[in-house]
Amino acid sequence: MTLHIDIPEESFGSILAKAFRNTAFVTGFVITLLILVMAIVSYVWTPYDVTKLVIADKTQGPSPAHWFGTDHFGRDILSMIMVGARNSIAVALVAVGIGMGVGVPLGAFAAARGGLVDEALMRVNDLVFAFPALLSAIMITAIFGPGAVNAIIAIGIFNIPVFARVARAGALAIWPREFIFAARAAGKSSTQISIEHVLPNIATLLLVQGTIQFALGILAEAGLSYLGLGAQPPMPSWGRMLFDAQTRMVVAPWMAIFPGMAIVITVLGLNLLGDGIADILDPKSRRQR
Repeated sequence: MTLHIDIPEESFGSILAKAFRNTAFVTGFVITLLILVMAIVSYVWTPYDVTKLVIADKTQGPSPAHWFGTDHFGRDILSMIMVGARNSIAVALVAVGIGMGVGVPLGAFAAARGGLVDEALMRVNDLVFAFPALLSAIMITAIFGPGAVNAIIAIGIFNIPVFARVARAGALAIWPREFIFAARAAGKSSTQISIEHVLPNIATLLLVQGTIQFALGILAEAGLSYLGLGAQPPMPSWGRMLFDAQTRMVVAPWMAIFPGMAIVITVLGLNLLGDGIADILDPKSRRQR
């Protein structure tokens, strides 16, 4: 999807009204908000202690006492999903922050300088992009050992070239504009122009890409945890829960169904939210309505 990246001229109230008439945005916002609330609540309350093993209650199906059933150690799955949500969100959020914090300045700098500097930065960018998050995590784990911090580093490194490319592409579309020439004529440096004029005009593009990478970060964290490279026991993780469930699909299918649904719903909500934001803030899209 290609975004027209002019700054919206409508008032905040008008944009907000359109947002809540956009089905994708409302659905994604509600789902994302519920997941965030669940993660925050887990810091102060969960139905059961996720670190307490109750072998007598192992692999019990959904019931009034355990809405989502229990796992092979007798732990409440709903409680584990709640705690796992904050782990997945934290990893994805920090990883996206790393990618955006490093990638956006690099992309904007490359677009501003052009020439050999741009070419060199983009070739290094392509080299980093060639290593997916999973491969980076395996290499980092081989050196430093598995853990949530290493998963964050691996996913964050993978996000850097993504944001660098998006920022560069958006910035290149802004630099030929008339107001950029006016800023140059006023004596502003390339850095000032990038900060004051270019970045605000590509903020929408970066925001949408951020929601997409956030969703991909959730999936990447689940995949790394499934392979044992992410959060380590006793810290619950959605991916680790799926790993534990794979040999018990016949006797306790709920061990896989509910964590799997949590991943699917979260990613779906973030993707809908990103699509809704893109549709609302894209002036070209609004003009076509």
